[in-house]
Amino acid sequence: MAMETVHTAFLLGTGGFWTVAYVLLIRTGLRERTFGMPVVAFATNISWEFMFAFVRPPSGVMHVINIVWFCFDVAIGYTLVRFGRAEFPYLPRSLFLPALLAVLALAYPGMNYASELFDEGAGAVTAFASNLAMSGMFLAMLAARRGTRGQSAGIALAKLLGTACASLSMLTDPALAPRHDNALMYYLYAGCFLLDAAYLGALLAVRRTERTVAPATATVPARPAATP
Repeated sequence: MAMETVHTAFLLGTGGFWTVAYVLLIRTGLRERTFGMPVVAFATNISWEFMFAFVRPPSGVMHVINIVWFCFDVAIGYTLVRFGRAEFPYLPRSLFLPALLAVLALAYPGMNYASELFDEGAGAVTAFASNLAMSGMFLAMLAARRGTRGQSAGIALAKLLGTACASLSMLTDPALAPRHDNALMYYLYAGCFLLDAAYLGALLAVRRTERTVAPATATVPARPAATP
């Protein structure tokens, strides 16, 4: 009974922290007129949540959590559609939406086939594998944007804690299936944590640099106009 209570607490922590991450992603995206979740990560994420909210829903609290997350993903998708073109200036504006739809169209069947092949239709392997990829994509986005636009320490911390709680919920699940008690799953748990921690550390370092450079730039006196 004690282990079941701990397991449920970690499940609720997963739902709570990831919900905070989603809310902050939406809020930051609207405020800064951009999107905060990498495009491919968004495509795999909303595909997974649609699948396990409506197509193959689990029982219990995770079903409710998946539905809530899907709704938040729709809102994140709005920021992507609304502001995404500006992040890809080299792509013709008329191609942005077709390209996004193509990524989404590829993501869902890929997630479905991976779930059936590696997880017998369940969502554990695909959830953690896509989270591992997402963690790397957040680092890549931080590097590509050369700044923290659309990102925040709150998003990074909530994402880290949410995924860590998800890993711990798996490890404390009294009914853990044998297919989830293997080296691959432990690799995914550790990989997600390490990349999430690296992203949080990198984001804080970049944010400190931004705060140092911005005041210095603001205080540089303007060059006097040349005298004719």
